[in-house]
Amino acid sequence: MSYYFSKTLRDISFDTAIEKTTAALKNEGFGILTEIDIKSTMKQKLDEDYNNYKILGACNPSFAHKALQAENKIGTMLPCNVIVRENDDYSIEVAAVDPVASMMGVENPSLAGIAEEVRSKLKNAISGL
Repeated sequence: MSYYFSKTLRDISFDTAIEKTTAALKNEGFGILTEIDIKSTMKQKLDEDYNNYKILGACNPSFAHKALQAENKIGTMLPCNVIVRENDDYSIEVAAVDPVASMMGVENPSLAGIAEEVRSKLKNAISGL
């Protein structure tokens, strides 16, 4: 089982891809809690060059609440990470963690249904780009 799903976008700028990804996630009930700029961080901390690469910490409050009610330490796996990264050919890959794969390591059957619903919403957002 893969731990993520993705889509490659062509003929779109990195900034536009970030905007469209954020909007698609919003349409599925997710807000962006965090944004990590890998390119900037790697340059600043290690003087290493990277293509554009951001990690968006996406959270759907309703599902986060349900998950926290079922498993009080599930916050260690939240929010759901979505990456937007520029490939060497300037195409843009958008990928999201598969919450079902993530939950396999948690021994709590009540999380399975929640993970399936979140997976569906994340897949809808990514596939709609």
